[in-house]
Amino acid sequence: MAAVLLLLLSVGALLCSCNAQENNYDRLSESLKKGVDLALEKLHSHSGIQHHFLFLRTVLKSDIQPGFDAMYIYHHFYLKATDCPKGTVDSTGCQFRNDRPLIDCAVCYKTYRDQIEQEPKPYVHCVHKMALTQEMRTTRVEHCNRVGYSSGSPTLLASTGTE
Repeated sequence: MAAVLLLLLSVGALLCSCNAQENNYDRLSESLKKGVDLALEKLHSHSGIQHHFLFLRTVLKSDIQPGFDAMYIYHHFYLKATDCPKGTVDSTGCQFRNDRPLIDCAVCYKTYRDQIEQEPKPYVHCVHKMALTQEMRTTRVEHCNRVGYSSGSPTLLASTGTE
């Protein structure tokens, strides 16, 4: 009886986690989704990438809204490899792999009416989480703060955000 109960709980947890990988992305605002999509596009363009990656979770997000439908966004998040091959179009059947390292991404960009502006050029930096150094983190923050300063807005990472 205990074995059957354990099996049912395991199947329930598996079904819950399958839905969670879709829901995490779906819960993002349209502006944040565009940044994640930009990072995924850049990641999947690398020849060394063999698996399809999906958004896992947000580490930190911050934004400044100077007005006039403009917004400066900083989004730090993780991507995770799936069992689907690179180039998969419909990822609904893809399951996260636990034998691959997470990809740590930071993006910052300006949006106008929820569309990413080409100027200033969007910044996308993704690296295996294990390879991320403090120097890389510092460079990310400095680069994203310059984006905000170049247009006269306050420091992007000094704004209030949610973790």
